[in-house]
Amino acid sequence: MKSDVEELMPRLLPVECGAGTEDLDLSGPPRNPQEYLRQVQLEASLCPEVVVAQIDPKKLKKKQTVNISVAGCHAAPAGFSPSLSWQQQQVSNFSDVRQSITKNRRHWSSQSLDDNVLMPKLTDEEGWKRFCLGEKVYLGSSSGHTDAEPAVDYSKVGFPPFLSIVSRLNQSTVLMVLEILISWFEEREFVPQLGRWLYALLACLEKPLLPEAHSSIRQLARRCAQLRSTLDSQEDEKLPALNLLICLVAR
Repeated sequence: MKSDVEELMPRLLPVECGAGTEDLDLSGPPRNPQEYLRQVQLEASLCPEVVVAQIDPKKLKKKQTVNISVAGCHAAPAGFSPSLSWQQQQVSNFSDVRQSITKNRRHWSSQSLDDNVLMPKLTDEEGWKRFCLGEKVYLGSSSGHTDAEPAVDYSKVGFPPFLSIVSRLNQSTVLMVLEILISWFEEREFVPQLGRWLYALLACLEKPLLPEAHSSIRQLARRCAQLRSTLDSQEDEKLPALNLLICLVAR
């Protein structure tokens, strides 16, 4: 007895049929290895070639999307939370940025860097803080605002997350730098340099997210919500940036 599958696919473990194999009792235990293999073959031959899953369509009506739980976040004070249309627009813009980075990663990573761009080693946490935030912010000697200068010293104000830089980072480096900056942010105030790097690194994260990435961005959302709850005015320049990061993580 040969099924269509047996005709098309070679057997990995050839078994002699022998006499009486058609009368094998599938409910009883096999008496030897040959009977065991024949039972497996017979059970497979009794399975239907096409199986239709019974799916409840009602369960599929909701939009299929991935949401990150941001439980534990401080609720936004009255008037500090952005509108739904604003959030949807920001998510759309962010999605476009992610797609553009993915599409052009090879091109940008092949661009030569200036001589003054010395990227830190993978495990150099302090080096990455200096590189992204600059010495002024890293050492706490400035709030992040810089006066206009004829020539910008990036070692002092931090290197912006140029595409030629972030496109060179593999996923493990992206996640590591993200964790370093979020950890720094836990004990310090928000500054523009930090916001630019957080946005760029989030845009470089590839899906599906690793468990470590889920944990890190939840931590980021909680810190942003905590800081937002301490703001005194809706006109605070940090509010849009904090709302943006919370929105991107939550949605």
